[in-house]
Amino acid sequence: MSGYEGLRSGELADAAGVNLQTLRYYERRGLLAEPERTLGGHRLYPAEAVTVLRVIKAAQRLGFTLDEVAELLETATHHHGRADTALAERAKLKLIEVNERIADLTVIRTALEQTIEAGCSDLLECAQAGCCPLPFLQLARPEQPEITP
Repeated sequence: MSGYEGLRSGELADAAGVNLQTLRYYERRGLLAEPERTLGGHRLYPAEAVTVLRVIKAAQRLGFTLDEVAELLETATHHHGRADTALAERAKLKLIEVNERIADLTVIRTALEQTIEAGCSDLLECAQAGCCPLPFLQLARPEQPEITP
C-alpha cells in the first residue's frame, strides 16, 4: 500500500458490518493484521480486510471460537499443510459439538414442554413435587462421596 490508499477504521467497520470495538479487538487478538498509518496517525486497512472480517464473523456464527478462527486463518495464511483439510477437520469436529448441543437442547425442550403440560407455576413448589418433570432435585443434590469399608 502506498500513500493514503486503503480504508479508515470507520469505513472498514461499516463495510464489514462490525463496530469499531470489534475491529480493535480483532486487531489486538492478531486476527486482523496491524494496518499502515497515515502521517496523521490514522489507520489504513487494505480492501481485503473487509473479507477477513466477514469470514471471522461467519465462522463465529457457525460456532467457531476466535481461537479456532485464528488457527484457521494462520493455516490459510502460511499454507502449513493443506488449508482445506484443516478447515474440513475443524468443521467435522464442530459438527460433532453442534450435534451434541442439539441433543442437549432437545432434552431441555422436552422437559420444558412437560413442565408446561404439568401446569407447574411455582419454581420451589414444582421442585418439591413428585410429578415435576424438571430434574431439580437430581441436579441440586451434592455428589455423595463413596464410603469404602
